[in-house]
Amino acid sequence: MNTLRVVNNFLASIAMTLAMCIIFIMVAALTLSASTRFITGSGFAWFIELPPVLVSWLVFPLLGPLLKKGQHIQVDFLTPLLSDKSKKILNLSVNLIALISACVFFKAGFDATHLYYNLGQMLDIEISVPIWWMFLAFPVGFLILGLVSLELLIDNFFDLYKK
Repeated sequence: MNTLRVVNNFLASIAMTLAMCIIFIMVAALTLSASTRFITGSGFAWFIELPPVLVSWLVFPLLGPLLKKGQHIQVDFLTPLLSDKSKKILNLSVNLIALISACVFFKAGFDATHLYYNLGQMLDIEISVPIWWMFLAFPVGFLILGLVSLELLIDNFFDLYKK
């Protein structure tokens, strides 16, 4: 369990660092695009095309860390009405569903990445980016989510049965 926690914390710090870098690149690209157009009257198309390409790498690797911190989208109108044991069972159920979903989406993302890698297609934008590179964010993100869900599931299981 300690090894899983260390791995998950390491992956979470990498995902957060990656997210911060991507947000910086997105803001810088759009700022440079606007500045270049204002100063010269024309700009570079790839400044505008870069942020949408990076969105998948911003979103999917953060799924696990956000779930672990409780910063994911959640409906919490029911939890105040539940008993402590019911809350623990609910958390266990949510993390089990997250683990199963992560496994299914990891497989689908891996298959899509493999398909686009074999096709060798490139995005139709000014800079050459292979399509598989964008799809690689899916299996990476769902692998991280699966590992975090497993950790939370084990924690919930032991929390449910301790006195």
